[in-house]
Amino acid sequence: MNNHIIDNKYINRELSWLQFNHRVLQEAADETVPLIERLRFLGIFSNNLDEFFKVRYATVKRIDYAGKAGKSQLGGIKASELLEIITNTVIGHQTESLKILSKIQKELEAENIFIIKENKVNKSQKEFLKKYFLEKVSPALVTIILNPDIELPNLKDSNAYLAINMVLEDNSSQYALIEISRSMQRFIVLPKVDNKQYIIMLDDMLRLFLDDIFNVFSYQKISAHMIKITRDAELDLDSDLSKSFMEKISDSVKDRLIGEPVRFVYDKTIDKTTLNFLMSIMGIDNTDSIIPGGRYHNRRDYMDFPSLGRTDLLYDKITPLQVKGLSLQDSIFESIAKKDYLQYAPYHTFTYVVKFLREAALDPKVKSIKITIYRLAQISHVASSLINAAKNGKKVTVSMEIQARFDEEANIAYAEQMQREGVNLIFGVQGLKVHSKMCVIEREEGKKTKRYGFISTGNFNESTARVYTDFTLFTANQKILKDINKVFNFFEVNYKIYRYKHIITSPHYTKDKFFRLIDNEIENVKQGKPAFIKLKMNSISSYKMIDKLYEASKAGVKIQMIVRGICCLVPGVKGVSENIEVISIVDKFLEHTRLYIFCNNNDTKVYISSADWMTRNIDNRVEVSCPIYQDDIKQELLDIFDICWNDNAKARLLDKTQKNNYRKNDKPKLRSQFATYDYLKEKLN
Repeated sequence: MNNHIIDNKYINRELSWLQFNHRVLQEAADETVPLIERLRFLGIFSNNLDEFFKVRYATVKRIDYAGKAGKSQLGGIKASELLEIITNTVIGHQTESLKILSKIQKELEAENIFIIKENKVNKSQKEFLKKYFLEKVSPALVTIILNPDIELPNLKDSNAYLAINMVLEDNSSQYALIEISRSMQRFIVLPKVDNKQYIIMLDDMLRLFLDDIFNVFSYQKISAHMIKITRDAELDLDSDLSKSFMEKISDSVKDRLIGEPVRFVYDKTIDKTTLNFLMSIMGIDNTDSIIPGGRYHNRRDYMDFPSLGRTDLLYDKITPLQVKGLSLQDSIFESIAKKDYLQYAPYHTFTYVVKFLREAALDPKVKSIKITIYRLAQISHVASSLINAAKNGKKVTVSMEIQARFDEEANIAYAEQMQREGVNLIFGVQGLKVHSKMCVIEREEGKKTKRYGFISTGNFNESTARVYTDFTLFTANQKILKDINKVFNFFEVNYKIYRYKHIITSPHYTKDKFFRLIDNEIENVKQGKPAFIKLKMNSISSYKMIDKLYEASKAGVKIQMIVRGICCLVPGVKGVSENIEVISIVDKFLEHTRLYIFCNNNDTKVYISSADWMTRNIDNRVEVSCPIYQDDIKQELLDIFDICWNDNAKARLLDKTQKNNYRKNDKPKLRSQFATYDYLKEKLN
């Protein structure tokens, strides 16, 4: 099984994801990336890995526990074998990440930024830290004294712990855990000395004051090593009919706190006696992923590494652009009535979405607003605009997906607030997640009702809109919006399956419609007509979609694919996929757009979509792919795809070697994210 490719056709989904996360790690190693940003990429790498173990590893482990081989679900690899491969791969990536971190720290020192350990603290720094410890840390500290006869309290997988071993006067050991809560600042910035900036990790500050924390014990010596546990985070919904759906989700989120362990990471310098005691009392066994690590865990905290005022060590902030012709001062409805507009965040300002909703909330002619919500910002102007509209007597309907993974609690809080303010909430469709991103409003104009709306590839979230690349189409195309309105009708009466003339929807039509579009390219190439397929997505794991692309490749259709994350398709295999090329772009922004382009004998069909080509998006979610009919927007999307495709700075080649090699050629250096901003800025002139 070369590189875990099955029959030259598929790459295992979990292993492909690990290769994606390795591309994130490459950004931390890339010396062209500003130094503090490299630390933050290390944090993203670690955070991604945490979520992977909570969900994907946990799923494979469940399959193994159930006594199933799992080969059909896992692309031909046994669950037990896959668990072992994952652990070994992660150990390799973790080892590499520690080397990268060490190198970054040396480069920080060359910039007069020093991350010091507790044994390097001078007298004045210790005085500063003592005051900090007593005022800000000690009152909030949770310290657990371990005793084999007392049941261990549930350890949180969102926190790391310092494992303490005190050797007492009689040479026995007393163990304890210090919880490093995420509510505490992990990096403590010390006063500057001679223009040198010093930082100490919270963990090391705790090591500095171990005697203060454990002064009730008489011990000969004390040691502290970090450990971290990751739990199964899949939601198990109970069948209690007396509970509301929101209650079930809320209870299930709480159950994550006591989910089965799936990963245990420990400081590899810990003594074996302490390690064995901890694993025994925590119920860690050989089916868990047991990973020796460095001195520090929860390296996701590096995502919040302080800027220290060093803008020279950060990416230059871009000024979000206006959408040409779409004013934030004038009525958006009046502009959209004349033509469609495309917002491309984060290059364009996200303010247009909020402006649209605020205008709808105030406009006396607007009678109803319908919108889907998947993930909201912590402070959401989108939510406040919808509440404002309800207070102004509009009929506001929100399809709120409270099963959006790891955002359930925030979504529940907003849902409860909206309900109190008179918003009509729909909690999706039984058995399906609502992942589509759309809004439609109805406005009385004379004796007629006219619809306005927007359809997007990403969440209506002000925070992620600064980092995720997403298209949003603002339109008054009545044909498209009539279809969008039918999707909202489906939410209300979901035993009725509607037919759509323009949009493509999951779970009923996505596979078949895209199959027909691919078949059209196959037929055209056989007839000697122009034919190509260009696809940009986050992930592709559906074997049915992959097989269809292989069929097109065998027929001679040229296929270009930009896939950020999971790619189970193997490009460049003779007789199977030799006409398919795949690249992945990982850079400053997270590539989140889904863009599907079909030559159609040079009468190009273009779709933006909320759906990746994964089984879940095609069969188990409500998704919408929206056609682009307006020629100028269609051309803009084609140009943007080509800019991305020609990237030779941040594009990696995805092929059967799975080596994440950067694409290199003799063309002038093109970094697509920077080039895209320049392209859109130029359009304003």
